[in-house]
Amino acid sequence: MDTRSDRIVEAARRILETIPPDVTLQAAAKTRTLEEVEAVIRAGVSQIGFNYVQESIPIIQTINDRAQWHMIGHLQHNKAKLAVQHFDMIETVDSWKLAQTIDRRCADIGKRMPVLVEVNSGREPNKTGVRPEAVDELVGRMSELEHIRVEGLMTMGPRFGNPEDSRPYFKVTRAIFERLAVKDLPNVTMQFLSMGMSNSYQIAIEEGANIIRIGTRLFGERQ
Repeated sequence: MDTRSDRIVEAARRILETIPPDVTLQAAAKTRTLEEVEAVIRAGVSQIGFNYVQESIPIIQTINDRAQWHMIGHLQHNKAKLAVQHFDMIETVDSWKLAQTIDRRCADIGKRMPVLVEVNSGREPNKTGVRPEAVDELVGRMSELEHIRVEGLMTMGPRFGNPEDSRPYFKVTRAIFERLAVKDLPNVTMQFLSMGMSNSYQIAIEEGANIIRIGTRLFGERQ
């Protein structure tokens, strides 16, 4: 009989076979166990995203550099010190104040942190992220920070409903990404466009995503 780990491995391999080679499958591992994360790594997934710093640390410390670790949840200022110690990238920078905090915490340990700016592409009041019209100004200010490197953008889009409904969100984010890419700002390289989740990742890829964050379709429904 298939074990849960076997099912995860099979699901990951199926997705990896159907996405372009230049797109990175990131396992969104919120609430997942060490065994579940080990299973996706065994399947060939090398990038793991976590929403909460405290939850991630025991797993990161066990698996270490067998994977890349991305912070994909809202980062509280009082967790920035731990986040910069353990993560390889923070995808959810959504304010100048948070950018300054990350920069300062990185300076303390001599680290330069790759970050993505989170765009609230639907201008939804209940979601974190920078409004589309404010992204250029924030990235411009962040380009002057010494211990941060802006490497792209991230957006959520709707989590449920018709996947096609997410396309306008992705188009908006892609347009900002392309505009910033030609600005030639110091410490800014538009390399990564992190968009799309389990229900919308195919639309996101069509709209230019090169990181897709998948949880449920990999691991199954949360317990």
